[in-house]
Amino acid sequence: MHTWHWRNWEGLPYLTCSLLEFWHHGFFTQQFWPRSPQSLTEVLQPEASVYRLKQVHGNTVLTPQEINKKLSSGEDDLASADGLISEQPLQTVWVASADCTPVLIGDVKTGQVAALHAGWRGTAKKIVPLAIARLQSQGSKLDDLRIAMGPAIAGEVYQVSVDVAAEIGASIIPHDDEQKIVAALHELPNSPLLEDPNPGKVRLDVRRINALQMENMGISAEQVAIAPYCTYQTPEHFFSYRREKEKKVQWSGIVSGKTSH
Repeated sequence: MHTWHWRNWEGLPYLTCSLLEFWHHGFFTQQFWPRSPQSLTEVLQPEASVYRLKQVHGNTVLTPQEINKKLSSGEDDLASADGLISEQPLQTVWVASADCTPVLIGDVKTGQVAALHAGWRGTAKKIVPLAIARLQSQGSKLDDLRIAMGPAIAGEVYQVSVDVAAEIGASIIPHDDEQKIVAALHELPNSPLLEDPNPGKVRLDVRRINALQMENMGISAEQVAIAPYCTYQTPEHFFSYRREKEKKVQWSGIVSGKTSH
């Protein structure tokens, strides 16, 4: 199994995953708040350039070049999207999350990386498969990808309406009928859905849906790791928007180009 390690930087804890050991990376905790990706890059690899987004719960994935192009047209300080894919070595890509799933991807052959913000909306719109397809268009082979999903709200505490469950479920079970989608989700082994005592509600494991989307693309379970931490149930390390209703986040980032192992 893939192992998750707590690391320390000046007494502050952050998480790394053995699956991504070839890259400088980290899933940072609320202890680092309110530091910016710029200052967190110092922890990972000070000489790397830094890229982040204005996240909008969509499925747009950009490259540093596209970001620079958008910003040079002078509209905003940050490009709006929910995924970033590196194009050359020493580019750090960052996403922020506070219950949504941060996804970090590395390609062991090309050294390229991606960082994605997969909330339920982005997951329904298949942000992870779209990002992987984009990596493939840049020369990645599926077998060479390593994917780690960081701390996020766990299924047992994430209540959603049946409509939302069906909308997300449609990403892995192509059907028009909400009832049929939800029934089919319940029947899956290690189902991403759990019962909820309230009518019209279910509990949903968003990370598991993302894992199933990848499985449907032909990515093996060995290539995917899911952090054993729930943002909602681990208040000592993570902000949870559901728990605190505060607009705070934790950052997750990865640097392209393999480390010298």
